[in-house]
Amino acid sequence: MVYLIIIIIIIIIIIIIIIIIIIIIIIIIIIIIIIIIIIIIIIIIIIIIIRVETGQGGKVTILWNQQVQTDRTIPNNKPGIIIRDNEKGTCMLINVGISGDRNVIKKEAE
Repeated sequence: MVYLIIIIIIIIIIIIIIIIIIIIIIIIIIIIIIIIIIIIIIIIIIIIIIRVETGQGGKVTILWNQQVQTDRTIPNNKPGIIIRDNEKGTCMLINVGISGDRNVIKKEAE
């Protein structure tokens, strides 16, 4: 009789452990789904930020840190910002530079 009670207690403990493992797996799956949803939302926000609708009703694309393909080798072919008008097929290259304090003082003196 004692052996039967011990076997039943062991079976109950095993069932409880299996239930806890299943609950942990479900929680991990829920966390993974939440992370995937957050990543999708971030990607959608980035796409919305990059794709800007202009006042003329056309679409432009804003790119940064992108190399420009040229017909010859150019050492510095990464402009700061590229604004591409998809309707006109034109691009505006914007170079952003921040001068050092010494250089600004030299240029002002000249």
